[in-house]
Amino acid sequence: MNAQKGFTLIELMIVIAIIGILAAIAIPAYQDYIAKSQVSEAFTLADGLKTSIQTNRQSGTCFKDGGDKAADEDKIAGKYGDAEIVADAKAGSKCGIQYKFHSTGVSDKVSGKTIDMKVSDTGILTQGTTVAGDSTIQKYLPSSFSKDKVQSN
Repeated sequence: MNAQKGFTLIELMIVIAIIGILAAIAIPAYQDYIAKSQVSEAFTLADGLKTSIQTNRQSGTCFKDGGDKAADEDKIAGKYGDAEIVADAKAGSKCGIQYKFHSTGVSDKVSGKTIDMKVSDTGILTQGTTVAGDSTIQKYLPSSFSKDKVQSN
């Protein structure tokens, strides 16, 4: 007599259910990972602009040409967004960096969002008001840049 070979219908359904459960857990975690990796670009570009801010401050302004808005040298275009030096009009000569995510080609979780960073006289990045008030993007920031901590490189 021939022995049966193969899987029963119930066994196949159980395997498919297990795969579905694993996918339901893995896909959101992967999407969060993608968003975090895209947010990290903001800090890489901000690092490049911190040096420009330190140099520009020696001239008494936030911007390279001494004007009141960012020149081309005060901006860096990235793959997921653009960073530029900004001045806080309310705080006098306080310089900061604003990173704005593109609306396409990035995770939906960060699309169109903005990260504001303040730059201290010693070159330390801290959270600006846009980040502090946006709980959506707060979740994707590096732990060293959380609301109560600072980021220095």
